[in-house]
Amino acid sequence: MESNVSQPSKRGKLTKHDVRKIGLMSIFNQSQMNYQLMQAGGWTLAILPALKKIYGKDKKGLSAAMKGNLEFMNTNNYAAPLLMGLEMSLEENGESRSTIDGLRVALFGPLAGIGDAITWFTILPIVAGITASFAKEGSILGPLIFFLVYVGMFLLRMPIAQLGYSAGTKAVSKIRKDSAIVSHAASVLGCTVIGGLIATYVQITVKWKIPVTATKIISIQKAFFDNIFPNVLPLAYTFLLYYLVKKKNVSPVVLIVITFVLAIVFSWLGVL
Repeated sequence: MESNVSQPSKRGKLTKHDVRKIGLMSIFNQSQMNYQLMQAGGWTLAILPALKKIYGKDKKGLSAAMKGNLEFMNTNNYAAPLLMGLEMSLEENGESRSTIDGLRVALFGPLAGIGDAITWFTILPIVAGITASFAKEGSILGPLIFFLVYVGMFLLRMPIAQLGYSAGTKAVSKIRKDSAIVSHAASVLGCTVIGGLIATYVQITVKWKIPVTATKIISIQKAFFDNIFPNVLPLAYTFLLYYLVKKKNVSPVVLIVITFVLAIVFSWLGVL
């Protein structure tokens, strides 16, 4: 009795070199960013060499794969190689177009959350805080370490792509299950670090002094803010900016300009 299930045609196989190339090509993920499809153009450009090898002379299949990938895409650039490798594994094994496209759409959001929390909210703020301290002391280690970390994150794209490719469909349930936990944990750590940096790098010092007697003058900064509420002004100003951005949708650029203007005015008046 013949089976009614159609078998996928034989497709090209990717080598380790091809998968590493996917990781390197993922740097183009945001090369064609636009408001309509976000990263779709750059995403397709990054995986195009792998798609060409997989489909070979099957122009119709290649066209369908490109068309499917030119749909809306928006994920973290450092997590993108994982999804690219995973998708190429499915393409190589002849999964249906609907399955591949559905997987990509279902996972790019969770991966964006995990990737953003780990890279932009954890690794880079921590490294920036440490290296900024070196730089303030005039040490070359500040920019050097920051540069090396960036290079390391770039090179990690290759093993990340290999991880996604090797995991194949087994990674789907795992990513969906643990994405919220990993993202939340990384966000908490990142927020903790950023909170510590506020007291270190946001400095507001009140220069006003109150004359008590003819010979005694009390510094508001030392007597009140340093002894009773240390770092309360940097904390208050940071929360004010957060409120304006989060609740009032004020542009960060506008807030930066306002901060510069206030700093200049209050410094000229001798208040700060």
